[in-house]
Amino acid sequence: MADHVITGEVSNSKVGALFDGEMEAQRAAEKLRRTLGGAHSQVELITSRKGVGRKLEPESPGIFLTALRAHFWLGLAGLAAGAVLFGILFAMGLPLIVNSAPLAAGVLIFFGGVAGLMFGGLVTLRPDHDRYILKVREELEEGKYAVVVHARSHEQMAVSAELLKQSGGDVIKTL
Repeated sequence: MADHVITGEVSNSKVGALFDGEMEAQRAAEKLRRTLGGAHSQVELITSRKGVGRKLEPESPGIFLTALRAHFWLGLAGLAAGAVLFGILFAMGLPLIVNSAPLAAGVLIFFGGVAGLMFGGLVTLRPDHDRYILKVREELEEGKYAVVVHARSHEQMAVSAELLKQSGGDVIKTL
């Protein structure tokens, strides 16, 4: 199960490295598996385009949960932000807000909720993953090999990126 409130994925961060040779990529993958404590499902060696989508983003149900959770929690946060903004403007005594308090509250809370839902959509889209996915796919087409790590924490992501860099890989990572 996911440990994150906003996302439904176990692994929010991905690290990949591209290698010219298959043996070089295999050595890097094995080194990572040993370092991460035998978590073989976290480290993928990609040698061809076959099944690359599932290897790069293995958590389809988690992505659906991310959509639900992100919209729910960020929508609520947006509603709360709209209410706080209304309170601040009302306390400042702005005539437009004070003279039409119910309407102003409704408008600010509504648009705060809409903004929260839009941020929820942005979290769901994961624009940071596009660069990672496209780069790996392009390099695989050129005959390179990839090692990808589905990090479960920022610490694992940093350790993985450093090991892949030391192994001679061209490292690419998500947020």
